[in-house]
Amino acid sequence: MPTPRAELSSVVSALDELLRRVGAIADQAATEHEDDTATELFAVERALTGARRRLSRVVTPSTRR
Repeated sequence: MPTPRAELSSVVSALDELLRRVGAIADQAATEHEDDTATELFAVERALTGARRRLSRVVTPSTRR
């Protein structure tokens, strides 16, 4: 079964939007000294970044494997 690259590409775009939104909220929480919330949101942002990176590798596989 072929990889549904177009659909996965759409998921990568959705992750980009989530990253932007979560990052903005985390920055706001940090500015307002809501340290526990900011810490958790920055951890979520890192996890989403990792997921985006991995999905991107599936969508655009490297020729160097």
